[in-house]
Amino acid sequence: MTSVLQPQKETPNGTYTFSSRPRPVQNRSKYREPNSEQNDGQSTYGNIMYDRRVVRGNTYAQQIIPTTAQPEPAEIHRQQEARRRAVARRRAREQFRHGTPEALEGRKHIDVQTELYLEELSDQIEATNVECQTDAFLDKPATPLFIPAKSGKDVATQIEEGELFDFDREVQPVLEVLVGKTVEQSLLEVMEEEELACLRAQQRAFEELRNAQLVEVQRLEEQERRHREEKERRLAQQREVLEQEKETAEKIAARAYTQSYLADLLPSVFTTLRTHGYFYDPVEKDIETNFFPWLMAEVNNNLEKRYVARELLDMLIHDVTQSRLEIFKQLEPPTHK
Repeated sequence: MTSVLQPQKETPNGTYTFSSRPRPVQNRSKYREPNSEQNDGQSTYGNIMYDRRVVRGNTYAQQIIPTTAQPEPAEIHRQQEARRRAVARRRAREQFRHGTPEALEGRKHIDVQTELYLEELSDQIEATNVECQTDAFLDKPATPLFIPAKSGKDVATQIEEGELFDFDREVQPVLEVLVGKTVEQSLLEVMEEEELACLRAQQRAFEELRNAQLVEVQRLEEQERRHREEKERRLAQQREVLEQEKETAEKIAARAYTQSYLADLLPSVFTTLRTHGYFYDPVEKDIETNFFPWLMAEVNNNLEKRYVARELLDMLIHDVTQSRLEIFKQLEPPTHK
C-alpha cells in the first residue's frame, strides 16, 4: 500500500489533511523487476521522504564518487597516514602551548575585554550580503574614524589599591612551600646518605663473610677431591691385584688341565701322524722325491735316443735295400717268350 500525494485543504482548526484517502497502486507486479520502467513506459509515484536516493542535509562538501569507482588501497593508506600525522602535530602543538597559570585558591579566571570599545559577544555572527552599483573613478573621500555602535550595558568595578595582590600575604605560602620543600629535600638527602653508608657497611661485611665461606668451601672441596682420588687409586690397585691373582689361578688350572689332557693324547697323536706320513726319514724322502724322478727321467731319455737311433737305422736300411732292388731290376736281362 502506498499513498498518492493529492492537493491539500485546510480544516477549520488550521491543520492540513489529504483530500483523498490512500489507495493501492494498480498494475504493479508482486516482485520488483529491474527493467520494469523501460518495459512499461511509465513509473510509479510514492513518498520521496522515504526514498533512499534523495540526498538530505548539506551537500556543499560532498564528494560525488561514481558507484563503479573504487578507491585504491594506496590512496586510502596515504590519506590515513596524512590524517594521523595531522592529529599528531595538533597534539604536539597543544602540549607545547604555554597556557595561563592556574588561579589561586578561592579565585577563578574570567574573560575580560581589553579593546577600546566594548561590544556584546554572541556565538552567532549575523552576516548580510548587499550589492550596489557605484560610479567609476570617483574621488575617494577621507575615511572617517570608525566608532562601532554601542551594544550591551556598561558595567564598571572600582578596585582599590591592595585589593588584587598583597605581596607580603601572597608570598608567605610560596615561601613556606619553598622552605619546607628545601628542608624536606635536605633531610631526605641526609637520610639517604646515612642509609647508603649503612648499606655499604653491610655489603662489606657480607662480602667478607662470603669470601671467608668461599675459602672454606674451596678447602673442603680440595680435601674431598684428594680423598676421592686416593680412594679411587686404592680401589684401582686392589682391582688390579685381584685381576692378577685371578689370571694366575686361571693359568695354573689351564696348565694342569692341559698336562692331564695331553698325557694320553701325545702318544696317540704321534702314532697317527707317523702312520699318515707326517714323520719321515730325510734321506728316504730325498731319494723318493729327488733321486728316483731324476733317474727315471734319464732312463727315459736314453731309451728315447736308442729308439730314435734304431728307427733311423731301419730307415737307412730300407732306403738302401730299395735302391739296390731297383738297380738289380735294371741289370737283369729281359726274358723272351
